[in-house]
Amino acid sequence: MSEFLETMGAAYAAGAPFGLYSVCSAHPLVLQAAILQALDDHSPLLVEATSNQVNQFGGYTGMRPADFRNFVVELAVRLGFAPDNLILGGDHLGPNPWQHLPEAEAMQHAEMMVAEYSRAGFVKIHLDASMPCLGDPAILPDRTIAERAARLCRAAEAAANGAPRFYVIGTEVPVPGGATESLSELEVTHTSAARHTLGIHREVFAAAGLERVWPRVIALVVQPGVEFNHDSVVDYTPSKTESLRTVLSDAPGMVFEAHSTDYQRPAAYHQLVQDGFTILKVGPALTFALREALFALEKIEQELLPTHRLSHLSATLEHEMLTAPGNWRKHYHGTPIEQRILRRYSYSDRMRYYWKQPAVEQAVEKLMQNLEQIHIPETLLSAALPDQYRAVRAGKLRPAPEALILHKIREALVPYAEAGICRLEQLATASY
Repeated sequence: MSEFLETMGAAYAAGAPFGLYSVCSAHPLVLQAAILQALDDHSPLLVEATSNQVNQFGGYTGMRPADFRNFVVELAVRLGFAPDNLILGGDHLGPNPWQHLPEAEAMQHAEMMVAEYSRAGFVKIHLDASMPCLGDPAILPDRTIAERAARLCRAAEAAANGAPRFYVIGTEVPVPGGATESLSELEVTHTSAARHTLGIHREVFAAAGLERVWPRVIALVVQPGVEFNHDSVVDYTPSKTESLRTVLSDAPGMVFEAHSTDYQRPAAYHQLVQDGFTILKVGPALTFALREALFALEKIEQELLPTHRLSHLSATLEHEMLTAPGNWRKHYHGTPIEQRILRRYSYSDRMRYYWKQPAVEQAVEKLMQNLEQIHIPETLLSAALPDQYRAVRAGKLRPAPEALILHKIREALVPYAEAGICRLEQLATASY
């Protein structure tokens, strides 16, 4: 499926842009929902792992790149999705997990990680060396970022065994997982900054002997004016990107990659694709939907079962987050009540880091078992999951817990899938 990556820029230049949404999650139910969506749409599926999620030390998922690849491929095969239609990517690949180390040590780890991703068959690689390491200035010069990106690219190429790898670059990279501050001053990437980033990277890549690789640098990460923080979303405004879009006119074969596109209004995704932001990253919105579905099912469980049989899922999650606050404490501030609300309901969804805790997994399993063994009254389903209730009443959905969860997650994916995403048969007949 690398041909999708190869032709995105040409399709945009030809006035027939198509998009790819990138599912940035390792949760099995999220990935299952994404695979089912791609099956229904007869489209490829781009799944990406992040550097802190999957790396040579296991990341917070406990998986190395080859483990993650095998995990996703096995899930795809089980659901009847052809692995050849799966595109694997690595997001924010660079020294991000090792910023506390000096540059030499952090970059050594980063190069090893990128090589593992490439060796494991990840074809789309986001080279992100934008973050400072120990002893670096707070804001790195663009040349330093480009030089570090070139080192990472060289490592990926050496590990690829001749297979093509496609690269995404960019110095104005949004914070993974959403912003933590006020969004009142969010600015679209300046056109001059985007041109400078492209120019300096091309110059540095050529000096590093990577000129032959440059045609496979397919996208530039920019800020199109979309973002979310804990409780608000900045919606896309096309007029604000008019100048920025001219950069693609001077860079044939390239497109923009837009991060933090979660929670946009449905029409925004189609417009983003038309405007050249054809790679759309989504992650927290999917685990946000997962959490909404599970909490809604827990409310149904509480109505139907005695206390001694309950899963106590939300209480278990709260206990685990308070016991190990490292994944949210730096992000959620305010009074104890405000922090509790953020832990449960924030758009940034730091809860996603806790689903693999053994106690949480056991609570989810108990919840599912409880609801699988009883009939869920339509009236309770209407109160807790109204959209899923309507699908059940229409005969399009079984009122089984897993089916309800997958439907809820796919609700967050459908606007992406309807935004000019290329179907397999379209690519087969297109000529750019």
